Amino acid sequence: MFIDGRFTDGGVAERIVRKSPAHGVEVASWPAGDERSVNKAVAAARRAFASGAWSRLHCAQRAAVMRKAADLVEANLEKFALVEALETGKPIMQARAEMGGVVNLWHYAAGACRTIRGESYNNLGENLFGLTIRQPVGVVGAIIPWNFPLIVLSERLPFILAAGCTAVIKPAEQTSGTALMLAEVLAKAGLPAGTVNIVTGTGPDAGQPLLDHRDVDMISFTGSTEVGRKVLAGAARNIKHVGLELGGKNPFVVFADADLKAAADAAAFSMCFNAGQCCVSASRLIVHKSVEAPFTRMLAKLLRSIKIGDTLSPKTQIGAIFERAHMDKIMGYVNNADAKIVAGGKRAGPRRGMFIEPTLITGAKRAAPICREEVFGPVMTVHGFSTYEQAVRLANDTRYGLSATIWSRDASSCLRAYRDIDAGRIWINTVMEDGPETPLGGCKESGVGREAGVMGIEAYTEVKTANINLGERERWLG
Repeated sequence: MFIDGRFTDGGVAERIVRKSPAHGVEVASWPAGDERSVNKAVAAARRAFASGAWSRLHCAQRAAVMRKAADLVEANLEKFALVEALETGKPIMQARAEMGGVVNLWHYAAGACRTIRGESYNNLGENLFGLTIRQPVGVVGAIIPWNFPLIVLSERLPFILAAGCTAVIKPAEQTSGTALMLAEVLAKAGLPAGTVNIVTGTGPDAGQPLLDHRDVDMISFTGSTEVGRKVLAGAARNIKHVGLELGGKNPFVVFADADLKAAADAAAFSMCFNAGQCCVSASRLIVHKSVEAPFTRMLAKLLRSIKIGDTLSPKTQIGAIFERAHMDKIMGYVNNADAKIVAGGKRAGPRRGMFIEPTLITGAKRAAPICREEVFGPVMTVHGFSTYEQAVRLANDTRYGLSATIWSRDASSCLRAYRDIDAGRIWINTVMEDGPETPLGGCKESGVGREAGVMGIEAYTEVKTANINLGERERWLG
């Protein structure tokens, strides 16, 4: 683990071993952190915050440290990508692209660090003047998922640091490698000891103590909606600030006038990216009935051509499923769909790994679990619509509101759907394209708050107001 500026076992002897889901061999191990480890990390973060070594540092100096960290990640990009591919099972080409995204996030946050500002209110009368300032919220605990270990961390940590906060990070116990590598990079970049701490361990043993800790001022959690509810309940004990990015059941809406070839390619990418283990992946195809049959055939053909295999091969497009229990869960949804499988539906790839064919399903009832619950795999169900209103109803027929995709050549249809569909992130005639400038998050049961962009920094600040008397105050008692 990385606590108070140095690597340590955190006082625990037990270790967590990770096997590559693509190869079935051991690739890493870390200490199984517990409440003692969390307490040490939180104490270090609190001391660092109170010292002002980071929180009161000039924004230009904070930005310089973050830029240097970004440059060091870029210089070691291949190593970061290899570790990420081995631990998660994702294709090496995808891992390399994600590491490039990590570099962009750190560079952006370094620049945005210098934009934090307050406001003045010169409209309160002759004798009263108002000011607001933003100050760092304090110690932030961040719990990071296994599907995108470093890029999700980098959608949060540089913005936490830009705000002037200190942090305790609990990465997923199976994919902690790149978080620890990042800690080493930050130390080399000049980040003061205790500003960022990494505690490895399971959710119950390390995540829950972090959530419950009374000296943690804010929790940022990325993961399932079910666990998100527990985070909210735990945060209520000492009224922590909370940021949540949770599950999704994301619609991919195709109107009759869409560029069908382009939309089909985008749908294939969206449902198969990271083997569908992506919270913003499309899982419900909502397509106009006049083009439903040809579009479904087109998409099914594309899915059959996707290359599944060794994650370290540059030709591989879909890698392994994260772990056997999750693979069995995905296959359970497929096998119990009570519908027609028009593509995929079976295990695939090398025998030693855990791979699933991209699966397209038609005729599933809307009340079926495969249509209601987050499958989190390369699986998509098809649903037809006749009118714009019906398309929106189908898109919104879910408890989630994380992302949505809209395909149409008609600008009016696109903009109407953008307004009417309940989702925090929407793509129009593209999919999964964004930048560190744009905020991300969900609505409904997909979460609260926003990460990245200027809003992502503001999320980790407190607003403090001052009202200043410029003249003689009118006396209450004369």
